[in-house]
Amino acid sequence: MKDPVIEIVVDPVNEARRYVENAKTILSEKGRFDPETGCYGDSKYVKAAGHYLWSAVLLILDAVFEVKSQGQLHPDIKIYYAEIAKRDKKLLTMVSAEYNTAHITMGYDGNLSKATCMDGIRLANDIINRCDTMLKLIHP
Repeated sequence: MKDPVIEIVVDPVNEARRYVENAKTILSEKGRFDPETGCYGDSKYVKAAGHYLWSAVLLILDAVFEVKSQGQLHPDIKIYYAEIAKRDKKLLTMVSAEYNTAHITMGYDGNLSKATCMDGIRLANDIINRCDTMLKLIHP
């Protein structure tokens, strides 16, 4: 089996932010929000947005933390948690919450609640901003 090619991201902060914008665009243009219920009408687009948000988080985490893969493209989430815990417990809490919100609740379950989706977007942005600060300390 051929080794997967991992793309080097020159500007991971802006790329991660672009992913978040893509998630917001998907929800606003395709999600069919119903103000009466406070929910989106199509789980397919909620799932897509959740995957974009989680991809943004992984992208920025990969830029800050040296997490070693064990044959897969991305290591198990527990390996990320262990590396993050060594440096920033608050970031660990945020990533854990985003894993449950964007990756599981949105990305797999397709939860239609706009409030849940907005939490996923907010958490992704908060993680990106915190990692941006960490990157500036690593590479002034």
